[in-house]
Amino acid sequence: MTFQFRLYPTPEQEKQLGITLDLCRKLYNSAKEQRETDYKQEGKTITYAMQQNELPALKQQFPAYKEVHSQVLQDCLRRLDDAYQRFFRGEAGYPHYKSADRYVSFTYPQPGAVLRTFAKAGSIYLPKIGVVKMNAHRPFDQAGVTQINVKRYADHWMVNISVKAPDVEAGAAVESTVGIDVGLSSFAALSDETKVDNPRYLRKAEKRLKREQRRLSRKQRGSRNRQKARRKVAKTHQKVARQRKDFLHKQSCRIVRDHDLIAVEQLKVRNMVRNRRLAKSISDAGWRQFITYLSYKAKRQGKRLVQVPAHGTSQTCVCGADVPKTLAIRIHNCKVCGLIQDRDVVSAKIILQRALKIAA
Repeated sequence: MTFQFRLYPTPEQEKQLGITLDLCRKLYNSAKEQRETDYKQEGKTITYAMQQNELPALKQQFPAYKEVHSQVLQDCLRRLDDAYQRFFRGEAGYPHYKSADRYVSFTYPQPGAVLRTFAKAGSIYLPKIGVVKMNAHRPFDQAGVTQINVKRYADHWMVNISVKAPDVEAGAAVESTVGIDVGLSSFAALSDETKVDNPRYLRKAEKRLKREQRRLSRKQRGSRNRQKARRKVAKTHQKVARQRKDFLHKQSCRIVRDHDLIAVEQLKVRNMVRNRRLAKSISDAGWRQFITYLSYKAKRQGKRLVQVPAHGTSQTCVCGADVPKTLAIRIHNCKVCGLIQDRDVVSAKIILQRALKIAA
């Protein structure tokens, strides 16, 4: 379980946070360059352990790294190693060098580094940074803290505190069930015949975003005005992301609270966004993030989330008959049982049917 709070560092602390982030980024890029160079010249594969053992010598050669906590530097190298491992497993693309805009967080990974988390109420202790003011608006088990991640946003800093959550067993009795079919015309259709409107936050912000991007394109590279324009574009994107996140949290919380078994499709969003006509709308809807929220909230409350294969859910009737239709046909009309209903609602009912069979 992760809690996210806003930080209020002093000017000196904010400067040190920026320096720490920049040094971690340079270490990441240097470690990546070392791996590539050694492999091309000597055919030797550099491992995480080998690079970690070189950190003491690095601090002697570059004293600035002594101002960064040792575990933060180790986590930086571990990130690079994880990126390569995901690439070798075929789960992600080849790791890239990180610019200042793409390396925006650092982590204290081990519990030993965060046991002294709170120096006083409303603050957090970050090794090598100091005691930083924090808006801890939600209580949590301080003894269960496992790691701390500090992240920079367009205009502020946030801290993500991971806490070990107690295991909750799923309840044996299932009193309320629901199937969910996500879409674009409406965000979701439920098997109880209710529909959730699609807010389309990115589409609504496109006009302002285009205006800010045009202003950015006119600014001279390297100028202070260009930095201000880039910050405005980043804030616009940040607002859209916050609106979407708030919407998804509220909808997932309501669904998990009201139902004991929740059925969704196994969506391969990465393949779906390859459709250039629908990619922006699919990304704006946030289906993958929505299912992630449903998953951990259901687990936390002892509910069940069942994912079923997506094949044929929109081409089948609840009676089992095949009812083929294109995307343009929005009404399901079965010639066998005579059911006439919104196609998304029927899909949600079929998803629930499949989930009940799996659960049984």
